[in-house]
Amino acid sequence: MTVTHAFDLQGELATLLAPDRVSTSPSERNLHARDQSAYPAAMPDIVVWPESTEEVSRVARFANEHRIPLTPWGAGTSIEGNPIPVRGGIVMDMRRMNRILAIHEKDFQVTVQPGVLYKDMNKVLGRLGLFFPPDPGANASIGGMLANNAAGTRTVRYGATRDNVLALEVVLADGQIIRTGSRSVKQSAGYDLTHLFVGSEGTLGIITEATLKLYPLPSHFSAATAAFPTVEAAADAVFEIIASGLEPTALELLDGTAIAIIQEETDLSLEPVPNLFMEFSGVSEAALAETLPLVEEICRDHGCLAYRAGVGRNERARLWEARHSTFEAHLRHFPGQSYVVTDASVPISHYPRLVAAAHRLMEELDLVGSIVSHAGDGNMHVVVFYPPDDEAARARVLDFNDRLVQEALSLQGTVTGEHGVGLGKQKFMEREHGAAALDLMRRLKHLLDPNHILNPGKVLGA
Repeated sequence: MTVTHAFDLQGELATLLAPDRVSTSPSERNLHARDQSAYPAAMPDIVVWPESTEEVSRVARFANEHRIPLTPWGAGTSIEGNPIPVRGGIVMDMRRMNRILAIHEKDFQVTVQPGVLYKDMNKVLGRLGLFFPPDPGANASIGGMLANNAAGTRTVRYGATRDNVLALEVVLADGQIIRTGSRSVKQSAGYDLTHLFVGSEGTLGIITEATLKLYPLPSHFSAATAAFPTVEAAADAVFEIIASGLEPTALELLDGTAIAIIQEETDLSLEPVPNLFMEFSGVSEAALAETLPLVEEICRDHGCLAYRAGVGRNERARLWEARHSTFEAHLRHFPGQSYVVTDASVPISHYPRLVAAAHRLMEELDLVGSIVSHAGDGNMHVVVFYPPDDEAARARVLDFNDRLVQEALSLQGTVTGEHGVGLGKQKFMEREHGAAALDLMRRLKHLLDPNHILNPGKVLGA
């Protein structure tokens, strides 16, 4: 959708920023037309690169006055269509706001701009023995992680992004700049505006600064893998590991198809059956020595075919590198295929039932893909592929996604654990939240963005 105006949009924005930070070139617009999802691209009219909160404020004020859609952009790594500018207008690329503003080492905190990339930030923090734990796999921007409430492999131990944010600076739709929260870990003053903006996908405000919680790097850790005859057996073992209070740092389930695909590109010695990837950390080797035999016992009780623990640092790094590159490995394995990535989450006691349902539905609908799951927190993804010109196959895949979401909701879960609502999950919002809560969300959106310019078409739809 192209926005038309009676004035020179590029010229007006160039006076607010600088000519070299405003572009209407087809190549730049195309680069900001889609994320890593399978949703159709939508070209913005123009791309801008602010370098300060004041510049973000100026652009927002201008866009609001002229009713121009304004979509923030991080690293473009999301896979639910969250930053696709479906109404055209301005895409605001935040990547030049990429400074670490302050490291509060003694308080285990860091204050950053939204364009800072997650992995790059942790490299800097690692020199001080600290790290920011939410781990989405991709080198996402902090702003994007905040907007989507990203999570990942370490959520089972440290929580998602929302659980690790203390304070924000936010630019509202009219250009007003507000600050939420504080650097105090305990906060009870007024409404929790910080967590209102986290996960709002840029539809309520544009985050320009964030203060995040940090943790000491674990001094001792060990990775383990366990192979199982079925995904159901592996899921049952996951529930018991969590219920036993063993506190894994990461606990991932990959089915046999996923294992076979990643082994095409790695030299990991894994059985080509459903596997659990696990990591545990502790204050001493002795503590880990007590934990790992208990984990093995639980896995053996659930029919584990092979169990390996205490893998070395290099193999541990290869193991998690393979896990983080699983999606890209699937894209290479199915070249030219269209795909859907599901993202549903349930209470851990219901996780085995969700996995069983996914396995059953894939067989019933004759689908090709694999289960790749953040098992420790009940968050399951299924990556399903189909020929792009096969409408019948596409219909089966979409039916699978809908039925899996319905299954998660029936198990008191959620339609999205970490990818956000974006474009694909809007139709389930009323089922999850109820009509009254959804109406309240719409009123909040209208209050903060009365002209509906901020990332229009996302979360709540039109």
